[in-house]
Amino acid sequence: MRDNSVTLVGNLVDDPELRFTPSGVAMAKVRFAVNRRYQSGGEWQEETSFFGGTLWREAAENAAESLQKGMRVIVTGSLEQRTWETQEGDKRSTIEVRIDDIGPSLRWATATVTRTPRTGGGFGDGGGRPQQAAAPVARDEWGPDEAPF
Repeated sequence: MRDNSVTLVGNLVDDPELRFTPSGVAMAKVRFAVNRRYQSGGEWQEETSFFGGTLWREAAENAAESLQKGMRVIVTGSLEQRTWETQEGDKRSTIEVRIDDIGPSLRWATATVTRTPRTGGGFGDGGGRPQQAAAPVARDEWGPDEAPF
């Protein structure tokens, strides 16, 4: 288990944005809002935090096909800080969720699940477990036509 793991429950603020890397790997950008309601001085207060995250491969395609703006979702993953420099030379950074899993919350809704067929040969490692695709390579610099988002 990772030391840096989070589980967030919130509502999608956009439909998942599906894209493909130049090598054909699917990736989806997901943005969601998490509300926090608390009592302060006898009055209820509410704060909203906005988070973004990225899904890869089949999970990205499944999310883009299954999830829509406004849906309540449960997101698990880890936090990552991304930094860059603007064209003006200003340094910027953001915290994003590297999403391991996402799905609809069933607290106030129902969902129909359709299993997608496995790709890549199934149980090809001889140990009775499905092969897991390699994680994408982390890069700081992207070409002009391959920036993920």
